[in-house]
Amino acid sequence: MQPREDDASAGPARGDLVDLRDGTFHAPVVGVQNNHAGPRTPKPWPHQVGTIPPEAVCFQDRAERARLTAALALDGAVMDAPTARAGVVVGLGGVGKTQLAAHYARSIWRSGQLDVLVWITAGNREAVVRGYAAAGADLLGVDPADPDGAAAAFLAWLEPKAGQKVCRWLVVLDDVSDPADLNGRWPPACPTGRVLVTSRRQDAALITGRHQILVGVFTPAESLAYLTHALPPSEPHDELAALAEDLGHLPLALSQAAAYLTDTGTRAADYRRLLASHTTHLCDAAPDTLPDGQQRAVAVTWALSIEHADRLRPAGLARPLLQLAAFLDGNGIPDTVLTSTPARNYLALHRGSSAPQEQADEAQGRREVPERDVRVALSVLRRLSLIQHTRTTPHTAVRVHQLVQRATRDSLSADACRHMAHVVADALMDAWPESELDTRLAQAMRANTGALANLVEGAALYTDGVHRVLYRAGRSLGESGQFNAAVDHFRTVHEKADEHLGADHPDTMAARNNLASWRGESGDAAGAADAFADLVSDRRRVQGADHPDTLAARHNLAHCRGEAGDAAGAVEAFASLVSDRRRVQGADHPDTLAARHNLARWRGESGHTAKAAAALAELVAVQVRVQGAEHPNTLAVKHSLARWRGELGNAVGAAEALTELLTVQLRVQGAEHLNTLAVKHSLARWRGEAGDAVGAAEALTELLADQLRAQSPTHPNTLAVRHSLARWRGEAGDAAGAAEAFAALVSDRRRVQGPDHRDTLAARHNLAHWRGEAGDAAGAAEAFAALVSDRQRVQGPDHPDTLLSRREVLAWRDRARIDPVPKAADRSTIRRWAARLWRKRPARP
Repeated sequence: MQPREDDASAGPARGDLVDLRDGTFHAPVVGVQNNHAGPRTPKPWPHQVGTIPPEAVCFQDRAERARLTAALALDGAVMDAPTARAGVVVGLGGVGKTQLAAHYARSIWRSGQLDVLVWITAGNREAVVRGYAAAGADLLGVDPADPDGAAAAFLAWLEPKAGQKVCRWLVVLDDVSDPADLNGRWPPACPTGRVLVTSRRQDAALITGRHQILVGVFTPAESLAYLTHALPPSEPHDELAALAEDLGHLPLALSQAAAYLTDTGTRAADYRRLLASHTTHLCDAAPDTLPDGQQRAVAVTWALSIEHADRLRPAGLARPLLQLAAFLDGNGIPDTVLTSTPARNYLALHRGSSAPQEQADEAQGRREVPERDVRVALSVLRRLSLIQHTRTTPHTAVRVHQLVQRATRDSLSADACRHMAHVVADALMDAWPESELDTRLAQAMRANTGALANLVEGAALYTDGVHRVLYRAGRSLGESGQFNAAVDHFRTVHEKADEHLGADHPDTMAARNNLASWRGESGDAAGAADAFADLVSDRRRVQGADHPDTLAARHNLAHCRGEAGDAAGAVEAFASLVSDRRRVQGADHPDTLAARHNLARWRGESGHTAKAAAALAELVAVQVRVQGAEHPNTLAVKHSLARWRGELGNAVGAAEALTELLTVQLRVQGAEHLNTLAVKHSLARWRGEAGDAVGAAEALTELLADQLRAQSPTHPNTLAVRHSLARWRGEAGDAAGAAEAFAALVSDRRRVQGPDHRDTLAARHNLAHWRGEAGDAAGAAEAFAALVSDRQRVQGPDHPDTLLSRREVLAWRDRARIDPVPKAADRSTIRRWAARLWRKRPARP
């Protein structure tokens, strides 16, 4: 059934009476004053009051429509709960709430499911009253010159009464800006009536006891379908998909972008470049004439909401809080960043003019806004749909649409943006925990730092030095096992520092130091050593030979030489460094003690195991005297001492020392601290070396569960535990299981750390070994031959690991020729064949 046109002949009347049984109108002829028009005749049903907005040209049928239809269905289930037929469509400005409501209203009107449809644009209380008054004038003939009386009469008419003619009605209140505007003005509950509200507000006063239909942005498929329909077919689909992503799939933004492209003849790729430019504001990318009867451009869509939010308690905080969020990752901001001390300091200094004068004066006199006020301000922004705030997911508690962020940044001057960049960077550092046991939080902090770095221009984070949050983010990447990503990160930091600060600035050289360090961790120890050699030379020239940074660079250079295979060179370099640190910093300085620790380690790696153990025993006594028996550095030296005692052949003693150390670790640093997990790992190893392979495998199985709770499945420490577990499974008699586990580990190490990483090569070494132990001697020889080739290319022909793999090739070739091992060979048979080949099995890396 089609809607009928509204009757334009309106005449105010007084004393109108309504017969509720048939809906007819009876107006007395007495009491009519000359300044009022004559009585009005009620409109017959079906009747529409107000104008439904026209459907958008490229309207998309969305999942929200089905949810709305189900929520307002007049079925038996809801007849017993009349309030269930009140629906509130909420969401960010521009997501298409009005279009969704209009489509629903138009659909059920045309299908003949309604007798009366009332559409009211409800931007304020006066507009609501006027809309009700118009309905009262049309349907009851009451005098619209008394809007309050006419509105009250209409609402009373909607109230169901015994014997009343059944009326199926829908009242739509579109774009409610303040729930208080509906106080005393909600249509009554009625078995045959429906109420539909659209609003950006999500206040409890609006949604409690009513169906809430949250409307989000388009799905990628819906966005692509919209742009494909709205734009010429010459636009490539991949460009349209990328454009939709750039616009955050916001329906209003897609509509206005399509209109701009059509009006100006701009291609999608060029429009994307326009959007990406830091010098372009959103208003510059809007069409001159808005499509589909839209009233405001994207840049203006949220202005009223932000202004309104700033007036709500705590007044003046919503706008500056949204400004902070505009420089972070809109996909998820930890709320601890926005409640950090630097953030609250900023809010205290930039509290908006909406705040009462005494409140503003109080804020100026205080260094920071109370955390409770920040959380209330977050709830204000959520209630106005400017953000999403989910406190049950603290790592990504706050989400903001990217165009809301863009519009907020556009309102700031260039100087304000640069200042904001430092405030946000300080907030990130303040909220970033030193120990990253919570991997999800660490990932969120890195994502937010990356978003900040991408959003700010030029030297914003390089003024007077590199902001420390950039170093923290890179270290977090490396410590999470993303070595190559850490290398890429510090390469970018170094390039920008070189550009803005100069090559000899201490922060530029610090970036070089980090770049070389993670280059070594990524597997390129030789390249890292070369980079550190150059850095040491430059630091000596710029900062002097005895500067702490020069000494630190020498420390890293010595370490990388050892990792590159030159253990003797590392010993020589650390011996010289210890001497210089003693002279410059003193014998008891922590850096001097750290250099002694590394000197002992590389002595052991170079074959002087007894010297390493003796040096570490002496160092433990110094550590206890200088830093205390339970200082983390002291515990680390004790850990190393246990290892080298074990390497001397005292596996039982090593296991006993580590058992004692673990008790202290648990008390001092906790069960999930990385150092505690490392001690557990070593303890399992030396239990196995002492003869308890089954116990080692069981301990490592338990440790793997702990490791997965503390760090990700692909973290290097997790992979190392898997490596050890596979080995001790094999030593306990399950050679086939060990080979299978190493095959999976090699695959994961290749994917995570790269095919040439030393840990990947070590896993391949062990895979080949256990493949042979499981019965395939020829396959083991072939795998070792391939490994030798790769080790020579990556580590060099004289690296100890290369030499070890070459020995394994010969051993397994001999073993295959002596007596090819059957696939089903048992452990005792394998051991007998092995005894014929080796007096002592080569150590495995």
